[in-house]
Amino acid sequence: MADTLPGPGRAPGAESPLDSYSRIVTTVAAAVTPRVAALQVGRRGRGGWFGTALGSAVVFTETGFLLTNAHVVGRADAGTLAFADGTTAPFHTIGADPLSDLAVLRADGPTPAPVTLGEATALRVGQLVVAVGNPLGLAGTVTAGVVSALGRSLPTRAGSAARVIDDVIQTDAALNPGNSGGALATAAGEVVGITTAVAGNGLGLAVPINATSRRIIAALLAEGRIRRAYLGLAGVPAPLPPPLRQRTGQRAGLRIVEVVPASPAARAGLHEGDLLLTAGGGPMASAQALQGLMLADAIGRPLPLTVLRGEALVDVIAVPAELPAED
Repeated sequence: MADTLPGPGRAPGAESPLDSYSRIVTTVAAAVTPRVAALQVGRRGRGGWFGTALGSAVVFTETGFLLTNAHVVGRADAGTLAFADGTTAPFHTIGADPLSDLAVLRADGPTPAPVTLGEATALRVGQLVVAVGNPLGLAGTVTAGVVSALGRSLPTRAGSAARVIDDVIQTDAALNPGNSGGALATAAGEVVGITTAVAGNGLGLAVPINATSRRIIAALLAEGRIRRAYLGLAGVPAPLPPPLRQRTGQRAGLRIVEVVPASPAARAGLHEGDLLLTAGGGPMASAQALQGLMLADAIGRPLPLTVLRGEALVDVIAVPAELPAED
């Protein structure tokens, strides 16, 4: 009798589920890893000392442009990229938008071919995703997991301006400091998110690649900054009265809790306590819905609003102004 261990109990040529899973992850890793750079940025701290911030960046054009997080580059104009094949290159910052936590860089040297950008709106909870980045300075690190939730919100701030990034992707693929700015890819190898934060307890977040982020990226490429509109109001979701809900089919509106003096909202005659129902003809059930309208093309353009004031429906026209840029 041969002195050997028994082999696996499956038919020759049969593939186990783990083999299939591994093939997907290794294929995505091989395709995406060369296109994700380790990023180093010098930072001046309090007291005049210098430090180094670490992160990741993803090549997304044939001409050497890369995506990363705004919080990774901060106010830095330049830094260094290192690719998985050992190639290094300096980069300069084209533009950064802290309110979406996206930044565009350009390498001052050759880069690998770009990744394929996908569409995050097609994701489903439970879908396999692969994260590629440089956590803790360990270049070319790959982790895999699933989309554990969709539609999360991530608060961001730039000076006195605050915003919420909508439809953030939540994943249980392991993320650590240094993953920020890296790629979150599907099983097809399409990058659908830029990893941005570690939520704790085995959860990570990624800024989605969708219509809104594509507009932001295009503006950063063209102008190096984002122009945003603002109305000057704050609101919280609130249910519509049952008769109005039945008549309109809309379940909630945005209860105005603050109107900034001399703001476009104030000039339009909006009051605290008004229930904002629609803006530009679309339902407004959350601050994020209104926020989604406040991009550059809204500046100076009349925006029709409908509010419920007491028991009366009131139509007003507001003209959003440009949100002042922070120095």
